[in-house]
Amino acid sequence: MDHPQTPRILAPHLQAFQHKLVRMLGKVETLQGDTAVIDAGGKVDIILNRDCHLALGHAVEIIGKVDGNLHIKVQAATDFGTGIDFDAANAVVEATHRHKEIFYDD
Repeated sequence: MDHPQTPRILAPHLQAFQHKLVRMLGKVETLQGDTAVIDAGGKVDIILNRDCHLALGHAVEIIGKVDGNLHIKVQAATDFGTGIDFDAANAVVEATHRHKEIFYDD
């Protein structure tokens, strides 16, 4: 079974991944209706689906598609709680972009 690639990105990478499926780890900053803002190396607006159950201050990993406004339309979200070292997680993401040929097709 072939799964779509979901490169890990941070806020500064959004422009390069417009209209693509991505994976992002961030901290939930605001929740309002069907939208939220997460901090993932910068503020990112996300559009939630009805299956998303986010908590303020928690880490969340989202898989979704970057739209033309650089918002992410969530397809899946996983709550990772509060014990995440974002500096380490962000360093891993940066490494995947320095060596992207190992991690995803361009």
